Amino acid sequence: MPRIRFPRRSSLQYWPRKRARRHFANIRNWPTIKETKVAGFAGYKVGMLHATMIDNKPTSMTKGTEIVIPLTVIECPPITIIGIRTYVKDAYGRHPTHTIFAEKLDKEVGRTILTPKKQKTKIDNIKPEELSDVKVIIATQPKLTSIGKKKPDIFEMAIGGTSIPDKLSFAKNMLGKDFTVQDSFTEGMFIDTHAITKGRGVLGPVQRHGVNIRHHKSEKTKRGPGSLGPWHGTRNWPVAHQGQTGYWQRTEFNKWIVKLSKTPEGINPKSGWLRYGNVKNSYLLLKGSIGGPSKRLVTMTPPIRPLKHTNQPAPLNWLSTEV
Repeated sequence: MPRIRFPRRSSLQYWPRKRARRHFANIRNWPTIKETKVAGFAGYKVGMLHATMIDNKPTSMTKGTEIVIPLTVIECPPITIIGIRTYVKDAYGRHPTHTIFAEKLDKEVGRTILTPKKQKTKIDNIKPEELSDVKVIIATQPKLTSIGKKKPDIFEMAIGGTSIPDKLSFAKNMLGKDFTVQDSFTEGMFIDTHAITKGRGVLGPVQRHGVNIRHHKSEKTKRGPGSLGPWHGTRNWPVAHQGQTGYWQRTEFNKWIVKLSKTPEGINPKSGWLRYGNVKNSYLLLKGSIGGPSKRLVTMTPPIRPLKHTNQPAPLNWLSTEV
């Protein structure tokens, strides 16, 4: 039998494999939704649990029987819209034009950014026909949770709809106000999650890329690639090397919202969640796992690749909060 060889190890889908610039996701492409509202939400990852439910998938081998599913808990305190940012588009691309903040801001916002005392432009003087897009600047409220953090996370979020005047009018009405997860999502729908994975530091090519451990009589090293390429000419740059592992931004498509609760009743174990504490606000139960450790901020958006065929959500029979 010939020896099976693997000249290509690891995926080049994600390149370069370096640390993310910040601890929350940077979303470049927002989904298009018809309703004029904030196109997403952000919450803090609490932990995982499991529940039992009746499998209602028509093509499943366990259809009609009770199955156990893993769930991820995400706490979703209210989010404040602290600013508006407008964009114009020309031959060189899209550029921001005006950034307007609310008059009264929470004192915690000053921990992250410096807001101007006087606005350079009044929001009533902005002409919507000159704009290409309008986004809102949001600030999370971690002080309402148990993670022991006061400094809010501030970033942009898109607004749904296709009409620029409607987007600008919506941003004006919501400036300085809070919105909840119930304003963005409903129970039973599918969403995309964007998060930064756990950071694992510098690891070798065996753990980082999955190369095979070489024979015990190999020269120089066992836990390394067989060849790095020719000495002269173009070196083979995609060869597996050691380097940063984890702390990467990853997107997961079509995560099912099994439960959306306004109150934290029945979700907290007696001793609290490990490395998190107690849930004090609204929360989501998403089917499956989500990238990142506990207390990591997870940005959620409507699905950019929606499923064509989905089933009605089945009710949970039993929920385990053991940690």
